Amino acid sequence: MAYQGKKLINDPNDVVTEFIEGLVETYPGLQYLDGFPQIKVVLRADVLSAPYDKVAVISGGGSGHEPAHAGFVGPGMLTAAICGDVFTSPPVDSILTGIRAVTGSMGCLLIVKNYTGDRLNFGLAAEQAKSEGYKVEMVVVGDDCALPPPRGIAGRRGLAGTILVHKVAGAAADAGLSLADVAAEAKHASEMVGTMGVALSVCTLPGHVTSDRLGPGLMELGLGIHGEPGAAVVDLQPVDVVVSHVLKQILSPETKYVPITRGSRVVLMINGLGATPMMELMIAAGKAVPQLQVEHGLAIDRVYTGSFMTSLDMAGFSISIMKAEPAILQRLDAPTSAPSWPVGVEGDHPPTKIPIPVPASCSGKTDERTFNEPQELNEQGCMMEVAIEAAAIEIINLREKLNEWDSKVGDGDCGSTMHRGATAVLEDMKRWYDIFCKAAYASLKGNHVITPSQWATALEVSVAAVSKYGGAVAGYRTMLDALIPASKVLREILDTGDDALKAFLLSSEAALTGAESTKNMHAQVIPFPSYHSRAYMVCKPAVVNVIYYNASTI
Repeated sequence: MAYQGKKLINDPNDVVTEFIEGLVETYPGLQYLDGFPQIKVVLRADVLSAPYDKVAVISGGGSGHEPAHAGFVGPGMLTAAICGDVFTSPPVDSILTGIRAVTGSMGCLLIVKNYTGDRLNFGLAAEQAKSEGYKVEMVVVGDDCALPPPRGIAGRRGLAGTILVHKVAGAAADAGLSLADVAAEAKHASEMVGTMGVALSVCTLPGHVTSDRLGPGLMELGLGIHGEPGAAVVDLQPVDVVVSHVLKQILSPETKYVPITRGSRVVLMINGLGATPMMELMIAAGKAVPQLQVEHGLAIDRVYTGSFMTSLDMAGFSISIMKAEPAILQRLDAPTSAPSWPVGVEGDHPPTKIPIPVPASCSGKTDERTFNEPQELNEQGCMMEVAIEAAAIEIINLREKLNEWDSKVGDGDCGSTMHRGATAVLEDMKRWYDIFCKAAYASLKGNHVITPSQWATALEVSVAAVSKYGGAVAGYRTMLDALIPASKVLREILDTGDDALKAFLLSSEAALTGAESTKNMHAQVIPFPSYHSRAYMVCKPAVVNVIYYNASTI
């Protein structure tokens, strides 16, 4: 069922002009021509101060693909961007005005995505500019690899690979090359890149209803950046499978979309389509690189991941692959201050994974056994190990009951969360990084014989550490509501000289009573998801019980 799309806008007819106003307020290196609403041109703030003595590189098209194209205006990239209405080619007069505004004696290059409206309007503006004496060249980018040949008179659609062409052309122009040479480099770059997109949802235009064409559990391969139908609608697949399919389609030896073969060096771009979290884009990038290396025999020189050419609020991503010739890499690595070009990507990659540093021992020598083999425990250490193991097993056995309790006050996953933690403890008893246990260890280490009083001190230190770093105190409905009374009772009884076993048992009972008291409390501090507090509150008394029981025999 279709429904009205939700947008943080005012009048749907003003979204492009209001976007431009916000853009230039954000980036002082950008300006726009005062011709709203018909003329919507974003240009470099430095080009009007003096006659421009380099080739101007101009691109544009319908809006809704932000940050393209205006976000790539800046030294070393575009000189100006001509903005149409949402998904509508800019009118000829707007394009011509942009050409006149930034073109100097070196001429200008128009970079146009391969859509009929853009080709016609930019082409008409170019011819008019030429008749006025301007030197103008035009390069059309069609990098879409989703639809099989023959591709008809329209040809391949222009997609995110256009951004890489912008960068190559902008760097060539910034280097002072002639119009013919800049155009030649841009055309060559456009022939080296292929792109294919995958959508999990269609986009919603401002003021329009949201389409339900892609229902739950479906995805579309090759969906266009204006919502045009793609190659196929299929069931949603894991990202590994999706990435594999897209790479095979782009690099298909049958279609020969790009001149890339085994042994080639390539540039990879993972482009979000508007509503895809960075986490998912990075996952796609992490899966694409090894697949390109292992399955296709390619070397990856650069990886660009982010949202470069979107489709409003469409969920999904596109993958672009460009052959990485030395001259192209030089242009991609050249400096630019265009606000939306990614920084920190240029240069060769060091190894992506390095070993964990092993801390040096107190003597300054590295203890090679730290991560490789367990060190021999003394009798008391063995008792502590048994106690922790018993507590972990108890937590594992309580998983379903804890989930049931948690479902009454939260999201019902407390037991599962604690089960994972307890399982990890059993798998690697030497890497317990809990603040509580670290503080206890710091208090006890160095003692050859640990007395009940020292155990009480260790508990006090641990409680203080948890309170310090967690920000909670008694009454906040956390683990401390069990541990604070336990610590207090333990200390009081031991200080009277009473039997240590009795002290530990009464302390354990105080912990259970404290845990029970939290039923009627309201959580006061929830800096992280609340299941952490509930998990500790419910499960720590079990840990305290077992540790106290074993510690009392020391």
